Amino acid sequence: MRSRTPDRLCAEAVELARAAAEDAAGPDGVGEHLGVVADGDRVVTHSFATKEAAYRGWRWAVTLARASRSKQVTVDETVLLPGGDAVLAPEWVPWSERLRPGDLGPGDLLPTEADDLRLEPGFTGADEPPPNSAVSPEVAELAEAEDADVEPKPAPGVSSIAAVAEEIGMARPRVLSRYGLHAAADRWEEQFGPKTPMAQAAPAKCATCGFLVPIAGSLRQAFGVCANEYGPADGHVVSLSFGCGAHSEAAVVPKPPKPAEPVLDEMHDVDPMSLHPERTGGSVEEGAESEELGHS
Repeated sequence: MRSRTPDRLCAEAVELARAAAEDAAGPDGVGEHLGVVADGDRVVTHSFATKEAAYRGWRWAVTLARASRSKQVTVDETVLLPGGDAVLAPEWVPWSERLRPGDLGPGDLLPTEADDLRLEPGFTGADEPPPNSAVSPEVAELAEAEDADVEPKPAPGVSSIAAVAEEIGMARPRVLSRYGLHAAADRWEEQFGPKTPMAQAAPAKCATCGFLVPIAGSLRQAFGVCANEYGPADGHVVSLSFGCGAHSEAAVVPKPPKPAEPVLDEMHDVDPMSLHPERTGGSVEEGAESEELGHS
């Protein structure tokens, strides 16, 4: 419990506290006396303003104390502390919490914690012996109770669960947990979901669009991949309730009418007409001298 009233002898030892502060900061680094507070019985802390421009709002704190029934005051501690309006560095945040989508660049490695909530074991039992194995915990406890010697079997080989899992395509040590699936679904719906302005103004939903590519897994019931190069979500995972103006059935352009083929009437006599008439038969005879204006 701190005493509300500072010890008199310790409170009056301002010069002793200033000397201790100047010993740490230099004679030009300590400013005016800001006050004294009681930290306990016969223990007080004097505060002095600092003149360092880089430590605006900070203060030098010098703690003084004296022994019981003693009149000699001694210096306990000298430290530079921030005040209410001090300039402080931002609170340290672990890198795993500072990381944001898009921060990972070429050559970067992003470690995943062993107890990541987004993941769960892909298969179990690969590293654990069967219940009736000689090295199983149940058999080991029974052998210890019976004081018997048990020789463990050889390590699992090709027929182990891990080998079988790899053979059937389930060799991933960890897969998405239910939490990881829900977290991914929330992110995808936030960007390309039914509540976006684009989806609100869309003529139809992605569930009926021909450009939607289904995905595998349990999320295929709610998401797919857009394959329309003119759509705003091309190459992105979209909610089946999302939509845009590039829907395949929103506005189907009709085919242009095909003109009819020309019909040639060959049942009647047709007088041929040359498109390029012969240059003979004019009003000027051949060999005659032409007049000035070229007329006869």
